[in-house]
Amino acid sequence: MEPLRLILLYAHLIGFALLLGGAAAQYATGRIRINPLMLWGAVIQVLTGIGLSAPLRDGDEPAPAKLATKLVIGLMIFVMVFFSRKRAEVNRGHFLAIIGLTLVNAAVAVFWR
Repeated sequence: MEPLRLILLYAHLIGFALLLGGAAAQYATGRIRINPLMLWGAVIQVLTGIGLSAPLRDGDEPAPAKLATKLVIGLMIFVMVFFSRKRAEVNRGHFLAIIGLTLVNAAVAVFWR
């Protein structure tokens, strides 16, 4: 099961890169909107995150509170990206909240033991 977990983790990191990289690229253009990279990154993050939460490690699973926190944050990001994707321009605060939540979700993954 370890190879499956590693593949899911790799895909999860790709989703993070798409989401954050797409946001950074869009922010740098000066026209703040949700681009397809951000949407795909959010989708990949949620789906692979659910897969990673499955008990694939022999008794070394993360705390349920950590998983629930990451799921809630991931779903918040997905909803914020999905429902804003067709707007010509997104509010700056909304866009920065997406970036902030993405970074908080990564911090929860790294620092919560």
